[in-house]
Amino acid sequence: MSTTAVLRSEWIKIRSVRSATGSLAAVFLATLAVTVLTFATVGQAEADNADAELVFGAFYALNFGQIAAIAFGATAISSEYLNGALRISLAAVPRRTLFYTVKMSLVGGAALAVGFVTSFSAFLVGQLFMGEYAIGLGEPGALRAAFGGGIYLALMTLFAAGLTVLLRSAVAVLSLLIPFILIVSFVVGDIAGGAAAYLPDRAGQLVLHQYPEGSLGPWEGLAVTAAWTGAALLAGWWALRRRDA
Repeated sequence: MSTTAVLRSEWIKIRSVRSATGSLAAVFLATLAVTVLTFATVGQAEADNADAELVFGAFYALNFGQIAAIAFGATAISSEYLNGALRISLAAVPRRTLFYTVKMSLVGGAALAVGFVTSFSAFLVGQLFMGEYAIGLGEPGALRAAFGGGIYLALMTLFAAGLTVLLRSAVAVLSLLIPFILIVSFVVGDIAGGAAAYLPDRAGQLVLHQYPEGSLGPWEGLAVTAAWTGAALLAGWWALRRRDA
């Protein structure tokens, strides 16, 4: 089967998984809903604080969007491990590296496209409620943060996708990553101090700050997240190559 044919068939499979398409849509919808709710109620009050960081605050809702992004990465892959679907896929595409590369490229590409739309929309919509505190994309660091936010969402999606191939379970990945991001990352941050900046979520979110503090800059932080994602994808590829379907 040609690469084009594999791309077409895998895209159809991803679109046919309702939990995956629902999660992908939720990246945008959840982020936008939280943005409107937050900025319409407390946006200006928070901006009036002396230590407010307006650029970073503009992307607050991405904390919720990343949960949906992780769910998309996990569910888009986990369907292969239901009812022997992976055996059928590999019978049609015996070249496992091609199958894996195409699958991850489609998942990552979809997440990147939705991530950019989500990140820019969150910023622009939020500023509609900010009145005199509104900032534009011309604000130092704002355009970089908007682009970086989209890339960050795509990286977290692929991080989850790689782990799903390794663990063969969306439930296992979601049970691991969501508590880690919501709870463990903050606990470790309080204990480990500067070392916590190298955790995948903490590092990647540095790109959202106007003036990041610490040893990592905005793009260096995103590179750390990319390294975590690369390790997860490599582990997933190894697992797919070595294990029986």
